[in-house]
Amino acid sequence: MFTFVVNSEIELRILEVRDAEEVFNQIDKNREYLSMWLPWAYHSNFEDTKAYIQSELNRFAKNGGVTSGIFYKNKFVGCLSTHEIDWNNKKTSLGYWIAEEFQGRGIMTDSVKSMINYLFKVLGLNRIEIRACTENLKSRAIPERLGFKHEGTIRQAELNKERYLDHEVYGLLAE
Repeated sequence: MFTFVVNSEIELRILEVRDAEEVFNQIDKNREYLSMWLPWAYHSNFEDTKAYIQSELNRFAKNGGVTSGIFYKNKFVGCLSTHEIDWNNKKTSLGYWIAEEFQGRGIMTDSVKSMINYLFKVLGLNRIEIRACTENLKSRAIPERLGFKHEGTIRQAELNKERYLDHEVYGLLAE
């Protein structure tokens, strides 16, 4: 299975069904915060979490990308995912979330940086995209910090709790 050591404290590991309880507990604990930006967090339950992990394992088996858990000091703290990989055009996009109490420690920045290195150097991709809600300044800071180019705004990109959210689009090329 996919395991990637980011540094002495952080490891990215493909989520398995046995992780469902720990993943759900973090979602549940951070539900109010996460649901400000991620519509699925508002209504996600334990069974949804297990089903999601299984579907992501199936996608990984078909070479369609990976959803990895972020483990900080061996504790699950969030997720970092490649969305569907477009092998013809050698590109993908990344999505991520981290428990609120673990923000501000560089965990996500280091994790995304390591994933970028893996995607460009190991998988040979050419382009990585990140979309973040315009109002989610902490999420937007990740691609900005890592040298992504701001490519534009998608207005009313997502409906969340009866409110449309705009997304900022960031791109990074292998060159």
